[in-house]
Amino acid sequence: MASPNDLQFQEFEEAAELLSADPEATTLSMSASDNLARSGGGEDVKLDLSEDEHDEEESSELLGGHKPTSGFWTFEYYESFFNVDTVQVLDRVKGSVLPLPGRNFIKHYLRSNPDLYGPFWICVTLVFSVAISGNLSTFLSEMGNPAYHYRPQFHRVTIAAVVIFMYAWLVPIGVWGFLTWRQGSERQIGAYSFLETVCVYGYSLFIYIPTSVLWIIPFEWLRWVLIVVAMVISGSVLVLTFWPVVRDDTKLMAVATVATIVVLHALLAVGCKMYFFQTAVHIPAPAPTTPSLQTLVTKQH
Repeated sequence: MASPNDLQFQEFEEAAELLSADPEATTLSMSASDNLARSGGGEDVKLDLSEDEHDEEESSELLGGHKPTSGFWTFEYYESFFNVDTVQVLDRVKGSVLPLPGRNFIKHYLRSNPDLYGPFWICVTLVFSVAISGNLSTFLSEMGNPAYHYRPQFHRVTIAAVVIFMYAWLVPIGVWGFLTWRQGSERQIGAYSFLETVCVYGYSLFIYIPTSVLWIIPFEWLRWVLIVVAMVISGSVLVLTFWPVVRDDTKLMAVATVATIVVLHALLAVGCKMYFFQTAVHIPAPAPTTPSLQTLVTKQH
C-alpha cells in the first residue's frame, strides 16, 4: 500500500512530464484543486483574460509601429507631415542641388516619407532672400544718383510671398491633377501622391536661394548666367522625377507635359529677376544750350 509521500512525489513527477511536453501549460496541485472544489461548491471557475488580451493588443500595435489615424481637423494629422530630422532634410536638399541622371528624387530621397517641413522653410527663406536682395540691388545701382532717396520697399516681401507660395502649391496641384486624370481609373504603381508632388516642387526651389543672393552683383550678364544655371539644375530635378510617370503616355503628350513643367519653372525665375532686380538706366540730362553770338546780335536789333 502506497504511502502519502509516494503519492505526493508522483504528483510532482506527472507535473514535470506535462511541463516538459507543453511548457506553456499551467498546473494545479491536488490541495489547490480540492480547495477550489470546496469553495466553489461545484461551480465552474472562469478566468477573465480580456484585460490581458487588450494590453497585449496595445503593446503589439506599439511594437509594430501602427499609429491610430486621426481626422484632418486634429493636430496629430498634420504632425506626420513634419516628421523628419535634420539629416533627412539636408540629404534631400543635397539631392535637389546635385541631380544625377537616372536618379529619381522621390524614389531615392523621399522613400515614401514626404514632408512639408523642408518645402515650407525653403519657400519662406526664398521670399526674404529675393525681397532683401532686390532692395540691396536697387540701392547699389542707384548709389551714384543724387536724385535717388532710398526707401525700404516692404511691399516686395508681400509680392514675393504671394508669387512663390502660389507657385509652390497651385502648380503641384495642377500637375498632380493632370497626371491623375491622364492615368484614368487604373492608376499605375509608379504614380505619385499629392504630398510627394508638393514636396519635390518645394525642394527644387532651394537652388534659387543662393542664386537670388548672387543677383546682388551689378552685372547683367552674370545674372542671366546664374538664371540659366539655376533653371538647368532645378529643372533637371523635375524632369528626372516626372518623366518616368509620363513616358508611358503618348509621345506628344509626354513631351508637352514635361515642357510645360520646365516652362512654368523658368517663368518663376525670369519673373523674379525682371521684377526684383531691374537694372537702373540713367539717361543723361541734355546740356543747357548757350545762345550764339549771332542770335544775340539779332535780338539786339
